[in-house]
Amino acid sequence: MTATHSSRSVLRRKPIEDIEEESKHSGLAKTLGLWQLTAIGVGGIIGVGIFSLAGLVAAGSEGSPGVGPAVLISFLIAGLASAAAALSYAEFAGMIPRAGSAYTYGYVALGEIIGWFIGWDLLLEYIAIVAVVAIGISGYFDAFLSGIGIQMPVELTSTFDEGRGGVVNLPAIVVCLLVTWILSRGTRAFGRFELVAVVIKVLLILFIIGLGIFFIDTANYNPFMPSGFGPVVAGAATVFFAVFGYDAMSTAAEESTDGKKHMPKAIILSLIIAMLLYAAATLVLTGMQNYKDISPTAGFASAFQSVGLPVIATIIAMFAVLSILTVMLTFLLGVTRVWFSMSRDGLLPAWFSKTDRRGTPQRVTWIAGISSAFLAGVFPIKEVADLTNIGILAAFVVVCTAVIVFRYRKPDAPRTFRLPFMPVVPAFGVLASAFLMAQLHWETWVRFGVWLVIGLAIYFFYGRRHSLMNPDSPRHRTSSTPTGT
Repeated sequence: MTATHSSRSVLRRKPIEDIEEESKHSGLAKTLGLWQLTAIGVGGIIGVGIFSLAGLVAAGSEGSPGVGPAVLISFLIAGLASAAAALSYAEFAGMIPRAGSAYTYGYVALGEIIGWFIGWDLLLEYIAIVAVVAIGISGYFDAFLSGIGIQMPVELTSTFDEGRGGVVNLPAIVVCLLVTWILSRGTRAFGRFELVAVVIKVLLILFIIGLGIFFIDTANYNPFMPSGFGPVVAGAATVFFAVFGYDAMSTAAEESTDGKKHMPKAIILSLIIAMLLYAAATLVLTGMQNYKDISPTAGFASAFQSVGLPVIATIIAMFAVLSILTVMLTFLLGVTRVWFSMSRDGLLPAWFSKTDRRGTPQRVTWIAGISSAFLAGVFPIKEVADLTNIGILAAFVVVCTAVIVFRYRKPDAPRTFRLPFMPVVPAFGVLASAFLMAQLHWETWVRFGVWLVIGLAIYFFYGRRHSLMNPDSPRHRTSSTPTGT
């Protein structure tokens, strides 16, 4: 460790050598291959973005004008920004296949305080993502029940903030707890479920696209951009929620059978598959139904209802519930692995990093699951979606910056994947992510700021002192392993 990076400094960096050694003795089961990892990535990316947020942005909501068919452009803008970040994640994942993902990348390249900032950020954002998806599932579940003649009380299917006379979103709470239970059964069982569910999801989307093409009315594409370009860009900030997921998948790197080889491929494959399906699906959605009439919570179900296919709408609603579950599983996996990693590094109490006989961190799994159930039960979808987006965009800024710094600071470090056009691609990722953050409402920034202030207080009162990188830490390792670079 150099004098300029004291082990007592908030900018102390975690050496790659330490990470590789820790990964060998993590207690996490190594059971995931390339296609399971890709399925987790696709499962995390495709879901509520197609089935709920596409309709929400196209139709608009209170205070946000609908962008109509130009929702396709919103997705493409968000996808372009996400692609730059995906390549940055791929380079890091092939070099540092560890559970912490963006938290670890920031820790290694930019220092402990940056790693803490992004890790603490992701704890809230991933939990909020699980909640958003649960709310989306609730909308489709309600549409499914309506299709078979069952009406649930509005008091139990929406929150009071949605202006529908609701009190609590009970289906969203139930689905959060169900997904938590599935993940608690272990990574092997989770990987199998995810692979099967993702195959069903992709087949469902291909079915929607293939059938929907025959009911497109080109008049619905006119006007293509009814509200101008400004709302389209703002819409990109909202649907950005739909074009990441590979970042949460990268938190499973330590449970991969060959993380350095498989992680970069899985990240890139999952984003390519998702964007192709998104482009086709948004064109079908806005072509089948006038954007003003699209349901903001169950878009495709309402589109098929509008062309006289209520049975298809009911089938879509039923399978949408199953397919969106994979998004929840991916991000719940993500938050538990980031939490586990921060605890293992000493920044949070060691109690959180305990695993059971299946190699699963049960404590953080249930804490995260119950927290997401609370958010899903009492908050409306747009508020929670915007909160998740600002956090993930902040993570992308950090990762894109970190990959530039680390490429020049450690040019000879072994890399199984090197992103092209360095530093142009990651620099674009930083600028694009920052631009999309600027489109979010000021209330979202206030909530984000409050969470970060709470996190900084915890870091300076607990994390900095107990960090394993601090030689005075009560948990400091006694081995001769170097504690800094």
